Amino acid sequence: MPDTASAEQPRVLHLVTDPRRRGAQNLARDLHAELLARGTESRIAALQPHPDAPPGDPLPVLGPARFHPATLRALRRAATTADVVVAHGSSTLPACAAALLGSRTPFVYVNIGDPRHWTASRARRLRVGAALHRAAAVAALSDGAREVLLDRFRLHPERVRTIPNGRAADRYPPAAGPADRLAARRALGLPPDVPLAATVGALTPEKRIDLAVDAVTRTPGAHLAVAGEGPLRAALEEHAAVLAPGRVHFLGGLDSPAELYRAADALLLSSASEGMPGVLVEAALAALPSVATEVGWVREAVVDGVTGALVPPGDAQALADALGRVLTGDRAALGAAARRHALDRFELGVVADAWQRLLGEVAAVR
Repeated sequence: MPDTASAEQPRVLHLVTDPRRRGAQNLARDLHAELLARGTESRIAALQPHPDAPPGDPLPVLGPARFHPATLRALRRAATTADVVVAHGSSTLPACAAALLGSRTPFVYVNIGDPRHWTASRARRLRVGAALHRAAAVAALSDGAREVLLDRFRLHPERVRTIPNGRAADRYPPAAGPADRLAARRALGLPPDVPLAATVGALTPEKRIDLAVDAVTRTPGAHLAVAGEGPLRAALEEHAAVLAPGRVHFLGGLDSPAELYRAADALLLSSASEGMPGVLVEAALAALPSVATEVGWVREAVVDGVTGALVPPGDAQALADALGRVLTGDRAALGAAARRHALDRFELGVVADAWQRLLGEVAAVR
């Protein structure tokens, strides 16, 4: 692709699956806002509505369901006034591949998760591969993800670009001190004087929130705050009530987890599968150390022993041991290192520079 970094920026349409506040959607919203601030003509839309979307969210919805004919027609119409469509999240890939077939508007797909997990079967791998080959470019959140995409789907190396996950640092300020942390706990209805871990994410099987509950149960005195909604909430509440009565606090979906990061002593990520989770970037910007399972490319966000701790997936005792070390160790030093690491690699300004270059190149080829 030619170098068009200094050329006039193209008109961009960001596409997300639905208006919920989740990883892919958060990256899309932040990138959209940053591009607007830089003078780029940028819009954002969702394929379908969702009952867990924030009340009053102004994000426009294209149709009744993600692959409904009316939704795909609306996507094709919306793309006619854009120079590039950016597809954030797995459902947006087949939607763009179908709706924009034969269109003059190219699309860039943002690979959020671990392709080895969500294309485990041969049939799914073939379907996803066919859609990926229709994309003008693919953005991988890490070099490791890029290598998997190249090997698994035989994509041309020039079409796959590594652009890290990014968040705006000013949206996740660190706690100003003990009084600020206490105020955040009071605002969320959390106990004021206990070691507190936080987990942020969908209450779905791959997130293994049950392991986070198990780990906190094995950590003396610790409490867990769970921010998120999903189909497993009732089962997880029952699990927590049996194992750790009164020590696990379900907060539901939050408009922003920033206050929870200020309230907590550590972030706990217990997932069985991830790509490069945005919650690790958010927590790090808030100077919160993380204890995480080493899945996907989590290692790029959490430096073991420096910004937090990494453990093998599926091991509740290892998770508890690591959480105990972080809670009783020098959390201030871990948090400061986490923030420095995030500012250097994942701050939105740095990430948006790379996105502007890629979008300009794709539009120039068009």
